[in-house]
Amino acid sequence: MTDPVYRTILLFDIEQFGKRDNVEQAYLRRILYDVVDATLLTAGVDETSRLRADRGDSVMELIDTHASVPTLAKTLLTETPALLHSKNRLIAESTRMRLRIVLSAGYVAVDDLGGWVGRDLNHAVRLLDCAPLKDALKDRGDDCVLCASDGVYQGVVRNGHLGVRPEDFHRITVETKEGPTVAWLHGAPASREPDFPTADADGPADRTPSTQHNTTRTKGDHIGQSGGVSASHTYNVDSARRGERR
Repeated sequence: MTDPVYRTILLFDIEQFGKRDNVEQAYLRRILYDVVDATLLTAGVDETSRLRADRGDSVMELIDTHASVPTLAKTLLTETPALLHSKNRLIAESTRMRLRIVLSAGYVAVDDLGGWVGRDLNHAVRLLDCAPLKDALKDRGDDCVLCASDGVYQGVVRNGHLGVRPEDFHRITVETKEGPTVAWLHGAPASREPDFPTADADGPADRTPSTQHNTTRTKGDHIGQSGGVSASHTYNVDSARRGERR
């Protein structure tokens, strides 16, 4: 096994991929590759700086640290939705592709079988499969939804780089067997409770300011097709430097 190296971790997953027939799945995979490649090219990520793993309905990218994460985050928020829209507007509604996206970072090692190993990777995959991210994509009309890990939010998003607005993200917490996992979901929460409750028949409204934080919580530890459930899980997939197409 190679020594763990620090990498930006970028994950894409196609919504409701298993409900499509074989022809539609093959077509959506081609579109996914086009969108991912165009996104990273726009973000200035060279093909030699990427290592890709193909999971069928999802793609995982490990990106070298010299690539700009603020630029990548901005591209995911601007160019990726535009790319998806341009693809989807030319195809039938039934074939429309919608994506869950996770931007994270951490240490990942490659074992002797070509599998990817690392707690940070497991953490990113858990975010990709979490209920708040799935629900956000389901409830919105957007073609994609981005979730940033807490590390990426604190180190990049929170600084308010051009094109990346921290106020457009809200905190979510996913309960797992290893403990709570914190992340930041782009877009407004599904519902917001008022800062002050309204008056009722029993008396005047309580004017005490609310201490509620903009947080969503969910439970569960199932990762599903996109990954494993244990911290020692190995992602045993064929991976190659970009340039080798499937």
